[in-house]
Amino acid sequence: MAAVKHINFEQYLRQDYRGLQWCPGCGDGAILQAFLRAVHELGISQDDMAVVSGIGCSGRISGYIDFNTMHTTHGRAISFATGIKLARPDKHVVVFGGDGDQTAIGGNHFIHACRRNIDLTICVINNNVYGMTGGQYSPTTPREMKTQTTPYGNYDNQFDVVNLAIGAGATYVARESVWKPVALARFFKKGLRHKGVSVIEVVSNCHINLGRRNKMKSPHAVLDWIKGRTVSLAKAKNMNEEELIGKVLVGEFVEKDKPEFTEQYYNLVKSLKK
Repeated sequence: MAAVKHINFEQYLRQDYRGLQWCPGCGDGAILQAFLRAVHELGISQDDMAVVSGIGCSGRISGYIDFNTMHTTHGRAISFATGIKLARPDKHVVVFGGDGDQTAIGGNHFIHACRRNIDLTICVINNNVYGMTGGQYSPTTPREMKTQTTPYGNYDNQFDVVNLAIGAGATYVARESVWKPVALARFFKKGLRHKGVSVIEVVSNCHINLGRRNKMKSPHAVLDWIKGRTVSLAKAKNMNEEELIGKVLVGEFVEKDKPEFTEQYYNLVKSLKK
C-alpha cells in the first residue's frame, strides 16, 4: 500500500478557533480530514466552495473550515445549500449533517434533493443517535439499543440511508466507515466531481451518548463494534442472508448520469428570454 501523502491541513482551518471542540475519539475529526484531503487532491479553491451544515456535532464543521460557510437551523442545511447552488451554480456546494439532522427533521429536504438531482455533495454522518442534543434515538438507531429516550431499548425499525437515497433518485451513493479514512477520501473526491446529487454516508461513532449506554464505554469499543458490523460489497457477494443479518454494507452503490437540476433550470430561464 502506498504511503498517504502528508498535507498541511491548517491552511484549510480558521485560525481564530481554539482547536476542534469534539469529544476525544469522535469520528468527526477523521471525516473532516478525509474531506479536506479530497479537496486538496482535487485542487479546489477555497473560494470556489460553499460548505453548509445544520445543528449537531457535525454542524461545527462549517465553523472550523476556512471556506464560504453557513451554519443553519436544524434540518435545513440542504434547503439553504439548494439556494446557494441555484444562485451560484459555478460553485461546489457541500452539506454536512448527522443522521438525525438529515433523516429526521431534515428528511423531507434530503429526499427532494435526491429527487431533483441538484448538484450537491451531501455527507450524512451516521452515529446512530442524536449526539449533541442529549442522546435521543434517531431514525438510524439499531433495534434494541438503549438511548436517552429508549432506556429499555429501541423497537422502531431503522432507516437505511443508502437505500433511502437510491429510492429517492440520488445519482451517486456511497457508504464508508471512519475505520477507512483513505477510502472515504476517495468517495469524497468522486462525489465532488460528480454532476448531480452525491450522497456519502459515513458510519461513525458516538461513545458518549450511544456507546456508554450500550456497554461500549470507550471510542475503541464503539469503533470495534462498527468494524464488526461493516462488510464490503465485494465480500457480501459471497455471504448468505443469515450471515448478513445486522451487517452494514460499505462501498459505492450507485454512479450514473442523469440531467442535473440547476443546469435544467438555467436552460429554462434562457429559453424564456428568447
